[in-house]
Amino acid sequence: MRGNYVAFGTYGLKAMESGWVSARQIESSRITIARITRKIGRMWIRVFPDKPITQKPAETRMGKGKGAPEYWVANVKPGKILFEIEGVSFEEAEAAFTNAGHKLPIKTKIVTRREI
Repeated sequence: MRGNYVAFGTYGLKAMESGWVSARQIESSRITIARITRKIGRMWIRVFPDKPITQKPAETRMGKGKGAPEYWVANVKPGKILFEIEGVSFEEAEAAFTNAGHKLPIKTKIVTRREI
């Protein structure tokens, strides 16, 4: 199962349900996490918005092809690790991921690295 475990950092933010996460939501979460980790911790973003969502202009008649890309989303499935951090305490990681999770449209959970 690729992407379903903390691979780079010590703590991770795991998706608990499926959905689309837009590029704006990812960036907003990134800023929230970076505000807490500052220069002492490292952060990895494990999702990338590679799916274009198109939309036709309002009050346009049917036909005449597909609409222009409006925004980009990442297709997220349950168990996917969205963000990882290291170099901070669990309390700081918990605060960062809790705030970041509020900015995402899916339920999330904080996980730790499993030592083998």
